[in-house]
Amino acid sequence: MEKVIFYTKEICSLCDDAEALLEMFQQDYEFEIEKRDIYTNDEWLEEFQLLIPVVEVNGIQLDCEHVDFFTMEKTLKEHLPTRKK
Repeated sequence: MEKVIFYTKEICSLCDDAEALLEMFQQDYEFEIEKRDIYTNDEWLEEFQLLIPVVEVNGIQLDCEHVDFFTMEKTLKEHLPTRKK
């Protein structure tokens, strides 16, 4: 199964909203969410501290400015298989 990497941190309302969007899209697209707390890895912290939430789909990264319903749906549609109904 495909994996979507979700860079996040605790106590982040934007991250909570992004995670809710990802979970909603799991109804239509086949993927697992791999949550990565940026405070558990110095490289992630340095790279994403001012950009979270960050959603990565097959190497394509959407930062906080692009984590919205329409951009995320377009990215998932282009890079992930749809769920069979």
